[in-house]
Amino acid sequence: MYGSCRPPRNQAELELRATDDVQDVAVDDVRSAALPEEPVSRYYMSQRLKLHYVVWGDESNPPLLLIHGNRDHARTWDDVAVRLKADYCVYAVDLRGHGDSSWAIGGQYSLPEFVLDVAGLVKELDRSPLTIIGHSLGGAVALEYAGVFPETVLKVVAVEGLGPRVGEPTPASVRMRHWISETQAFDKRQPRRYASLEDAEKRMREENPHLKDAMARHLTVHGSRENDDGSRSWKFDNYVRLHSPYEFNIAEAREIWNQIRCPVLLIRGSESWASDPEADGKASSFHTYRTVLVKDAGHWVHHDQLSTFMDVVWQFLREDYAPATGDASSASALPSASA
Repeated sequence: MYGSCRPPRNQAELELRATDDVQDVAVDDVRSAALPEEPVSRYYMSQRLKLHYVVWGDESNPPLLLIHGNRDHARTWDDVAVRLKADYCVYAVDLRGHGDSSWAIGGQYSLPEFVLDVAGLVKELDRSPLTIIGHSLGGAVALEYAGVFPETVLKVVAVEGLGPRVGEPTPASVRMRHWISETQAFDKRQPRRYASLEDAEKRMREENPHLKDAMARHLTVHGSRENDDGSRSWKFDNYVRLHSPYEFNIAEAREIWNQIRCPVLLIRGSESWASDPEADGKASSFHTYRTVLVKDAGHWVHHDQLSTFMDVVWQFLREDYAPATGDASSASALPSASA
């Protein structure tokens, strides 16, 4: 049964929904990684795909949407969600090809498709305007959505979500040939199998050495599924690793970002590869924005320095800002900070 996207009528229905579409994860594994409570799971449809999201908190509270990064999943936000749910109803989505959402077999995983899916979820929830927090790919999705539908967004937090560094362009013919070759190579690949949950967790730690033990286990439990032979594989579709043959168009990105009328918070880690948006000029696309550098954090700032991340986010959420008008030539750059 597809999970309904309307608010539950009562507590009994809410509890019933939480048992729908239970995933193939060992119960003991889930309990070992779960937080004191579990969110409600729901599903919606976008472009014929069944997509999953979870809900934390009382739906009478203001809505806040969390969007994860590439090869991640909705439950990456659990520590953040439990800290927000007293003040917000928190929705965390599994993007297509990730977590417990359907894979786009024969399709692509490009930014426009992800924005389409988020637009579908916002329409389904019918709770705009809302606040959005996104990490990496999720930050890019959040910013693009906010630029296309500015009237539906109150505030945006983008954690390293401004896209790759802009370098010298590669000829289109070269890019297309490389993309076809790479895609054909992927057709022959199979998802990697890990002998045990512990082996998968070890790989998770290699990806982010900053992770604490409990979070590494939590992300592995919710980000992998058990195969028939008892091994484990990641839930995400391998094809999300493929890059589009069309390069990141900074001019078009800036035009979309310039349509955002709400305040924007740009966060990055001091130990990450992400560039400084003030130095590279990307921040100037926004009307009202603040940039924050979080010390001793890599790409996954919300995992590496959770307490500092939440302090920065709460300060931003609680501040009042005048609505932006015109273009970003008169951008209001709020004081940048290191945290």
